[in-house]
Amino acid sequence: MIKRTSKNFIQSILATKEDWLVLDIGCGYSANEFATTICDTQDLSKFYEGKNFIKLNDKSLPFKDKQFDFVIASHVLEHVDDPKFFISELERVSKQGYIELPTKLEDNLVFENKLDHKWHMEFDDVNSKLVISKKVQFFNPILTVSTIQKLRDNFRSSLVLELHWENKIDYDLIENNFEIRKFSLIQLFRKYLSKKIRSVFGKKNKT
Repeated sequence: MIKRTSKNFIQSILATKEDWLVLDIGCGYSANEFATTICDTQDLSKFYEGKNFIKLNDKSLPFKDKQFDFVIASHVLEHVDDPKFFISELERVSKQGYIELPTKLEDNLVFENKLDHKWHMEFDDVNSKLVISKKVQFFNPILTVSTIQKLRDNFRSSLVLELHWENKIDYDLIENNFEIRKFSLIQLFRKYLSKKIRSVFGKKNKT
């Protein structure tokens, strides 16, 4: 089962589960405050000194079956080479978890995402499934990571998918079988500015 949720709601649950073993996988320098184990491909042992940090050296997660009560994978799935295997590993090591992902819109807006994101993510609310497809760059990015993080404060639902799963992560891995029609955001802005300028001058001519 997988469904939409909110990070704030997940945090409120974790705050009451002091006895839970919580894994945060691929978090970089921003591990969840409730994580009891932190795992990343980078060696961040010095940064997380005093905490249980495990460096990931292989494709498989270095943990036993159902070792954790909860696993967090925030902005990780879009990076992996094999999403099917990664999802199976999340299901193997934990009973449930939280997945956070960029929407197609955010993925296309950010410069850095163009370089290292491999997959697009959508959520099928009718069938309660995560839909994964090869990433397509529909337009040239115009924003930095720091800028998009500020926009998330007011447009989070448009930019981020927040999902809670239990027992099983239902998903479809699909082929991109549509014609890709790229467009330019700069041209859109030019049209907007042109219309705005005509509107201003039109008002002046009437006075």
